[in-house]
Amino acid sequence: MTLTQPSTDLNRTSELFKALHSFKGAFVAVAGFSGLINVLMLSGSLFMLQVYDRVLPSRSVPTLVALIILVAVLYAFQGVLETVRARVLTRIGAGIDETISNRVFNCITRLPLRTRDRGEGLQALRDLDQVSGFLSGAGPAALFDLPWMPLYVGICFLFHPWIGFAALIGAVLLVALTVLTDRLVRGPTKAMSGFSTRRSAIAQSSARNAEVLAAMGMSDRLATRWNKANSDFREAQERASDLTSGFGALSRILRMMLQSMVLALGAYLVIYQQATPGIIIASSILTSRALAPIELAIAHWKGFLNARQSWRRLDDLFAAMPAENGGMELPAPTAELAVQGVSVVAPGGRRLVVQDVELSLKAGSGMGVIGPSGSGKSSLARALVGVWPLTRGKIRLDGAALEQWPAQSLGRHIGYLPQDVELFAGTVGQNISRFEDEAPSETIIAAAKAAGVHDMILRLPEGYQTEIGESGAALSAGQRQRVALARALYRDPFLVVLDEPNSNLDAAGDQALTQAIERIKARGGIVIVVAHRPSALAALDHLLVLGGGRQQAFGLKSDIARQALQPVPVPLHAVGTAG
Repeated sequence: MTLTQPSTDLNRTSELFKALHSFKGAFVAVAGFSGLINVLMLSGSLFMLQVYDRVLPSRSVPTLVALIILVAVLYAFQGVLETVRARVLTRIGAGIDETISNRVFNCITRLPLRTRDRGEGLQALRDLDQVSGFLSGAGPAALFDLPWMPLYVGICFLFHPWIGFAALIGAVLLVALTVLTDRLVRGPTKAMSGFSTRRSAIAQSSARNAEVLAAMGMSDRLATRWNKANSDFREAQERASDLTSGFGALSRILRMMLQSMVLALGAYLVIYQQATPGIIIASSILTSRALAPIELAIAHWKGFLNARQSWRRLDDLFAAMPAENGGMELPAPTAELAVQGVSVVAPGGRRLVVQDVELSLKAGSGMGVIGPSGSGKSSLARALVGVWPLTRGKIRLDGAALEQWPAQSLGRHIGYLPQDVELFAGTVGQNISRFEDEAPSETIIAAAKAAGVHDMILRLPEGYQTEIGESGAALSAGQRQRVALARALYRDPFLVVLDEPNSNLDAAGDQALTQAIERIKARGGIVIVVAHRPSALAALDHLLVLGGGRQQAFGLKSDIARQALQPVPVPLHAVGTAG
């Protein structure tokens, strides 16, 4: 099952159903309130019945006053119950959001590591809003009112069988409209969701690459692509809205027509003395009330379909990305990194990008990873820090495989500087401390000094308290890379993996990087550097050469360099044949 495939088994026990089940008591209360509300809905019709059949013939003002007071009290009680029911539904929606929001955020952060489509994670957030918003609205109230429709139809039968059959026919017609609405609106609603995701992805990628679009005149072309996606979304939205509003209008007209027909039928029965005048008004009100939940359900059907599709997508997402187990806390690694026959496939891909890499490094070692572009260097780096899952093999720290470590615990022992540096909105100090709560200032400064960036930070407008904006927009590329290096060195992690750490550095930055690597080795850590520029390899003692995703050579840097300088033997039969 893919992450976007609709679930075919909605009855399975899932995280969403468990979350919903935790509010079972609240739903029972809503059902109870709905029952009382629907019984109190009879107040209007019974009041009219008593006025026409008792007050008018007797001309009794005291009886009329008593009925007015009684119905006013009942209406007030009904208003209180409807207010309470609405508030309970709002709390249920908020509770569902609170219960699964952390799980959704976890999926958002993990999904790019499982698939190349980054838009799906944001779709999960929209799905959560859709589900909680529907549960907080008037849609569920209409669904809770639907089971009480037979009560009103049954009372209509008590008035007169003809009136009952008229109400029943109207109810059947409206139920048929509801089913037809579901069948016709489901397709456009699903298409609208897909177009919305594509439209958002284009907008987000364009915002991230705004400089490229402006510099190379690509804005109009991307705008054309966005307009096409937006047009498809708008057309699907219009189709869904047209169908929903059309069937909603048809249901209202049908209900109004049926109400008038019931009035006419009641008048006919009164003429032939088969019913009292009060039954004319009472049966009309009851018929209208019996059909009102169906009309309201049709009006909210689009929201119901959206919520149902969102529910299925979240359910499939949670099933495809199970919650991470806490695992057992292990001692901090201090001795060795072992890479045992590791093979890696890129998220969403099928081809091995790294194959059968085997190596071992002791504490205090430094290794450079070199090779041509596309040889799998960055892919191996992602696997070493546990970002990409392994297809085969194991990566072990002091004998423990990475998957045996709790995620948060493993993160404390790993420092990672990715090739594409990303910082978060916040202060420089918060980014260095990995947003740790109440991080000691001396630890932040120690990491900055280890990365050789302390003096640079002090020159910023507010030093470590400088707000750097979304993605570190307030800093230059070189500054972002050096702050990210300090983040990787925060709290002296045992394994530090740096992917192209000097791509944006000047000579001073290169020197600071070399000193940082030497400090990691001196304190007994292991540092791995993916690099094209030789300056990043100066302080390393091992080299791993990759080619086509395969390990070509591994060993001491001096031995690998000596092998690279040896002349290639020329076959004897080739001598003298050139030219």
